[in-house]
Amino acid sequence: MAIDKARGQVATALNCDSSEVYFTGGGSEADNWAIKGVALSDPGKHKIITSQIEHHAILRACEDVEKLGCPVIYLPVTKEGVVTPEVLNSAITSDTRLISIMYANNEIGTIQPIAEIGKICREHKIWFHTDAVQAMGHVKIDVNELNVDMLSLSGHKIHAQKGVGLLYVRKGVVLPNLIDGGGQERGKRAGTENVAAIMGFAKAMQIANENIEERGAKTKVLRDKLIDNILKIEHTRLNGDREKRLPGNVNISIEGIEGESLLLSLDMLGICASSGSACTSGSLDPSHVLLALGLVHETAHGSLRISLSDETTEEDVDYILEVLPGIVERLRAMSPLWEAMMKGENKKVTMMK
Repeated sequence: MAIDKARGQVATALNCDSSEVYFTGGGSEADNWAIKGVALSDPGKHKIITSQIEHHAILRACEDVEKLGCPVIYLPVTKEGVVTPEVLNSAITSDTRLISIMYANNEIGTIQPIAEIGKICREHKIWFHTDAVQAMGHVKIDVNELNVDMLSLSGHKIHAQKGVGLLYVRKGVVLPNLIDGGGQERGKRAGTENVAAIMGFAKAMQIANENIEERGAKTKVLRDKLIDNILKIEHTRLNGDREKRLPGNVNISIEGIEGESLLLSLDMLGICASSGSACTSGSLDPSHVLLALGLVHETAHGSLRISLSDETTEEDVDYILEVLPGIVERLRAMSPLWEAMMKGENKKVTMMK
């Protein structure tokens, strides 16, 4: 009864039927189900289109289905990280079965023209999936207005428990079972349900949908203050679209420093940040998203990602702006790369390719 109630609450939030909501173990699981489900329904006979800046849950799933003989096209993006309808249209062929483009990028915050992309998919009678994990609670999500057939969400992004998510599947889209063994989730995902997490997820969605515009406007003010002042540091660049971006996302490349040193210095002062996605904050590899924008390896390695939330205060932003310039100056003073750049010896290293 509790799960049925939660499913109804989620359906109301997404403007869909409760029978179209399937609870999962998280957003990555939902992404994998959407991608692999379509590929496994007829291996080798369908083509999937996605973008170069998707979450690794999509990219790794696509790599797996390629091994099964399912062709995958990885669309390039603009220097702001946008998938243009023109580029998408040019990639569609008669055997395209699924297009998967994320609603908002988890690293650079760029919001994609999902409704427009969905309209193109409808015209071509192609299933459309969007990873909306990062968008939930920040922008309105109405599956009908967005023209999507499948949509992934994750609980922990909106302060629900970790380990719970969902996949919206429009009626008429047929996916193979994710897990066999029992009748849970209408036989599609067997296994004892995490009732408490599902209830928490539904409640969190209700809260996240309240006053979205008001909360977003407040966060944008702090975000823009942070961006404007960090960009005053010489040789810096904003990553992602300036206007069409999540209200709490800041991603700036700082030339002449190494990302790991920057993160460690900030961490010692109580500031949590990353150089790429939060999922890879411990990785030394440059972000695939930033490389897809055209940034050179050295610049991508020196990128700073900060996420703001409803709990972020102006004092928090002021503190970051107080300590960051000094950290950058100290790290650049120790950097052979920066010294070579200032002397004009390393002319190959510029922000963009």
